[in-house]
Amino acid sequence: MTSKVTVEAFRTADAAGVAEVRRAAVPYLVCTAESVVWEAESAPAACRVRWLVARDSGGRIVGCADTGLIAGSTEPDQGYLHVAVRPDAWGLGAGGALVAEAERRLAALGASRAWTWVPDDGRSPGFAERRGYVRGRRACFLGLDLADAPLPEPPSPLPDGVELRTYLDFADDRRPLYEADLEATADEPGDVRHGFVPYDDWLRLNWDRPDIDHRLSSVVLADGEVASYSVAQTDGRERYWSGMTGTRRAYRGRGLARLAKLDSLRRSREAGRTRAFTGNDAMNVPMLALNRSLGYTEAAAEWRYSRAI
Repeated sequence: MTSKVTVEAFRTADAAGVAEVRRAAVPYLVCTAESVVWEAESAPAACRVRWLVARDSGGRIVGCADTGLIAGSTEPDQGYLHVAVRPDAWGLGAGGALVAEAERRLAALGASRAWTWVPDDGRSPGFAERRGYVRGRRACFLGLDLADAPLPEPPSPLPDGVELRTYLDFADDRRPLYEADLEATADEPGDVRHGFVPYDDWLRLNWDRPDIDHRLSSVVLADGEVASYSVAQTDGRERYWSGMTGTRRAYRGRGLARLAKLDSLRRSREAGRTRAFTGNDAMNVPMLALNRSLGYTEAAAEWRYSRAI
């Protein structure tokens, strides 16, 4: 079939249209025009990020793709591409055109493999497999009606030596958060293993992002040390996304991750957020149990796919 779309490089003026596409295609994620501009123009240089847009014959943005190298992968030359197409534009050829251009970009960067996420919707897996992608691990989106969820009160008093803080309390020294995040993400289950990320790159990815709310991201201290944390990404309106919840190895099994996430959710509700979403690897049993204990239920699923470049 001849494509009815054109693919071109992202421009700042495209940000609102791209955010609209992303929200239509993956309604569980937090995505704003501001965060799109940041991802396209301000990500660490080592990631070699590039965004693409697909337009229909009338000039409307109907699809988008972001592509680059995976920061901190333990295997070299691992690339990624994420493609989104508006459901009302399926069949125009936007997805195929975006994938082809993104793969050409990754090949030029020297990537040996392309990783992507594919919705478990009965349609998208076939699209990926026809293009040579091979299925990996399953993941799921979980949702919570934050406005009405019966979230429990945090323990009162807190256990001896345990304190609750926010990301704002670390504005002058963010290295304790960096060290905790490096340790926690190294143990996160998935097809791509995470290793060392330079501090400056971590700041760009995990502190400078405009959709991370430092006031609503919670930190649990144990005897003065960062033990657990839960990152809040928001759209500034009703939507809340758990960017990452993690606990350092020495403090696991004490319920501190649940405390961090509960604190972030409760304060986010007080700030006016009404819908909460998170994503979990389907085999991450402890985190799935934690989220379900807070009232999350499965909203959708997706598969990790990859192919050699």
